[in-house]
Amino acid sequence: MAFSNLTSKAVLLYDEWMKDADPRLEGWPLMSSPFPTTFIIGTYIYFATSLGPKLMENKKPFELRQIMVLYNFSMVALSLYMTYEFLMSGWATEYSFRCDIVDYSRSPTALRMVRVCWIFYFSKFIELLDTIFFVLRKKSNQITFLHVFHHSIVPWTWWFGVKFAAGGLGTFHAMLNSIVHVVMYTYYGICSLGPAYYKYLWWKKYMTAIQLVQFIIITVHIEQIYMMDDCQYQYPVFMFIIWLYGFIFLALFLHFWYNAYIKGQRLPKMAKNGTSKDD
Repeated sequence: MAFSNLTSKAVLLYDEWMKDADPRLEGWPLMSSPFPTTFIIGTYIYFATSLGPKLMENKKPFELRQIMVLYNFSMVALSLYMTYEFLMSGWATEYSFRCDIVDYSRSPTALRMVRVCWIFYFSKFIELLDTIFFVLRKKSNQITFLHVFHHSIVPWTWWFGVKFAAGGLGTFHAMLNSIVHVVMYTYYGICSLGPAYYKYLWWKKYMTAIQLVQFIIITVHIEQIYMMDDCQYQYPVFMFIIWLYGFIFLALFLHFWYNAYIKGQRLPKMAKNGTSKDD
């Protein structure tokens, strides 16, 4: 009986909470509830850390060079498109980079922002292919805690961002991440072309530095909200989550930088397979 009452209260709280969801997202794929996203991420974690490596244990690694060339350069194009849409939806037009609240209207610009937020969210499922390629190519050393955590937490948290606050302050880090991914997937796209192109990839260490700068900028930008006298951003809890996200990944990437380039566990040179992704 106690469990039944607890479940009923949880359902009521959930229903009450969902009443505040953005009605503009009604009927959009994967947006009805957080459960489909949670199921996909749970399946991904199980495949990446257990099922996938077991299935490949006694098999030869797949040669996926052509597929990876197409995938990486497609992600460059998608990241460029998302960057442009974030800029045109506010960041290069009407946003101040300070107290930018969510526009819940159905104006063309507001709806454009909703659309690019959803595309960014969905792109994180496409990026799960990074890990699937590692599994199929038997590059298990690349499936680190940082890698799996990053690919898991971003789409899950972004479901809530899109569902409740598709715009304003909370989209700055998505725009910045899209810019970084243009650089990152360009690097891996060139790498996937083969050894003849490795001489153009001397800048791997600097790509990691770009990722670190990304998280520093994110945390500094979000911290502004705590220094403003009167910022009426609708979901301040999201600001704390984004700040925490930026801080955690800054710490994780600094740890990676220390092990890779200071302690020397990974030399700042091109990996032979060219797909040692950490973001």
